[in-house]
Amino acid sequence: MDVTSVTSYRFAHTRADLALAPGERILAGGTWLMSEPQPEVTGFVDITRMGWPDVEITDAGLRIAATCTIARFVAWSRGELDAPVPDGWSAAAAIPDAAHALLMSFKVWNTATVGGNVCQSFTAAAMVSLLAALDGEAVIWTPDGGERRQPVAEFVTGQARNTLQPGEVLRALEVPTEAMRARVSLHKMALAELGRSGIVVSGRRERDGSTVVAVTASTLVPHVFRYDDLPDPAQLRTDVTSPTDFFTDALGEADWRRAVTAVLAERLVADLAKEADA
Repeated sequence: MDVTSVTSYRFAHTRADLALAPGERILAGGTWLMSEPQPEVTGFVDITRMGWPDVEITDAGLRIAATCTIARFVAWSRGELDAPVPDGWSAAAAIPDAAHALLMSFKVWNTATVGGNVCQSFTAAAMVSLLAALDGEAVIWTPDGGERRQPVAEFVTGQARNTLQPGEVLRALEVPTEAMRARVSLHKMALAELGRSGIVVSGRRERDGSTVVAVTASTLVPHVFRYDDLPDPAQLRTDVTSPTDFFTDALGEADWRRAVTAVLAERLVADLAKEADA
């Protein structure tokens, strides 16, 4: 749609260009910004020409540029980009599953960015579901020229709310090597065949047996549960149904979300157990 309040559009090429004038907003894919009126926005600052590589393999693990589109991220996981998936990074196989938890057209798929999905911080943000399970960390540039880091699971503070402060820009998302080497599973549920996910449970089991289970989409903020090994079913059910922020909307009742979250968590852990025995 037309965003009629916008009177300026400029590209950022350097960090200095990220200083925003009153009414300006950072834009990467812009799929949500362009989807409804933004009366308070008078200008866009496009960061897609900052020159950030979509995906980088570092000594610490995986670094995903905030400007990397979801389509490019999926393509990387399938070995279709110049930067190959390192041997043993089995978690990459879960990236397409996470991306498909979104309801979007091929146009949005090729325009929406990983960083934008995280910054929008909707409860059903698919990249949040994935990164919460992988101990993903947000790398945030601060307006004083520094940076701060925060787990993605803590970055999201509510429906369309996060910890970004005025002048801050999400630079990248990073996943540690050990998490990328883990076995990963993701389960989702939607009331409509073509609807966005109302419940997502994602998790991983590392080589030492430690297990992480993340609950997203059914709650207002991500909830991450950690175990030294595969959790006892009763303890798992108690944990994943304990959050107090299961919510009701057009896509499902809170009680339904809580009950199905427990079922999906049990299936997820069963998947991880089977893979461990294989």
